[in-house]
Amino acid sequence: MLQARLHELVPGGAHTYARGADQYPEGMAPVLARGKGATVWDVDGNSYVEYGMGLRSVTLGHAYEPVVDAVREQLANGLSFSRPTELELAAAEDFLRLVPGADMVKFAKNGSDATTAAVRLARAATGRELIAICDQPFYSVDDWFIGTTPMDAGIPQSTTERIRRFGYNDPDSLRTLFTEHSGRIAAVVLEAATALAEPAPGFLEGVRELCDKHGTVLVFDEMITGFRWSAGGAQQVYGVTPDLSCWGKAMGNGFPISALAGKRELMELGGLRTGEPRVFLLSTTHGPESVSLAAFRAVVEAYSNGDPVGVMERSGIALADGVNSAATDLGIAGHVSVIGRPSCLIFTTKDHEGNPSQAFRTLFLQELLRRGVLGQSFVISAAHTAADVQHTVDAAADALSMYRKALDAGGVTGFLTGRPVAPALRRYAAPRRLDSGHSSQPAG
Repeated sequence: MLQARLHELVPGGAHTYARGADQYPEGMAPVLARGKGATVWDVDGNSYVEYGMGLRSVTLGHAYEPVVDAVREQLANGLSFSRPTELELAAAEDFLRLVPGADMVKFAKNGSDATTAAVRLARAATGRELIAICDQPFYSVDDWFIGTTPMDAGIPQSTTERIRRFGYNDPDSLRTLFTEHSGRIAAVVLEAATALAEPAPGFLEGVRELCDKHGTVLVFDEMITGFRWSAGGAQQVYGVTPDLSCWGKAMGNGFPISALAGKRELMELGGLRTGEPRVFLLSTTHGPESVSLAAFRAVVEAYSNGDPVGVMERSGIALADGVNSAATDLGIAGHVSVIGRPSCLIFTTKDHEGNPSQAFRTLFLQELLRRGVLGQSFVISAAHTAADVQHTVDAAADALSMYRKALDAGGVTGFLTGRPVAPALRRYAAPRRLDSGHSSQPAG
């Protein structure tokens, strides 16, 4: 079985923890072969309407032809050179037209490249070490952040002692940090909005004001909001400009590209026009690789000539309304609910006692997979058609019927095959540890 072979050769059986087999019902994690639009096919030829779309990195659909055409054209001209290309300049100009609050930009490959560079730059610019991060799920694979998660093995405690947390939409918690650590906070890092949380009136403006008052660098993580809230990110939607912003995911519609953008006086500390000690800002072999830059420019053109965000929002509303109506009809709206920004939907799953439940979540995933729907969420793309949405609503209605039976029975025993999914970032492999008695394999 391919999944078993993956576990033999790749730790965790996947190169991204969120893509791991432990995030899906046992024996049902398909190994994929290809995708087109919003449909993917596994190695056995089974097709699925997919959600999540490359961990939210695909907004235009798999194998979106204008992006593929731009990439194909660039392939004939080479990928990586010993000097900058004209394409790098054109891509930078495109980016800065989208994000008018930024003066300069550097490209890289992973979102973590950008967020870690922002932290380093803020520390250098301010001469301080403490970083205040909002209490949100994820910022970086690097030690400064991963050391604050349950998967902190191998990370010195001294690395994370310089991180402080504050609450989203809780300006008092941030104000308290500034009071307790006066003159020591280099940067405030947050997502301006998430799938489940919009900024309260005045919150982002208040954060901006606090940073200005205390000489602290304000950093927006636009990994998810960029190209999903708008082409100009959350800062364009909410009208608050950070000092630095970090981008990735949908920039390349699945092609690997990220960016750090910001004010000239900060970004130049990593350049050649400064008399200050230079910051090792971003310097990566593959950051300016031409194929991903060509993909990015094609994405910019798609957003300039169309309205992918509007399409996602309209389709997302139809999807949420359809699934929530099915739950209401079955009398289980208090147990399963599709919530969040229409372009970035998730679903909640609760047990018969009304508590959040991984077991019931797994049952819902299991029944969706059996009906040709793949996804840990309902994060949509502009490629999802009305037929895709209707197929999903119909599949969800059937899955919810099974969910209702399990609720009536007081649990998933007899309904769920295998063990429940587990959080991707957890200290131990249990409760989905693999050994001779437990194998998580797809049909292929």
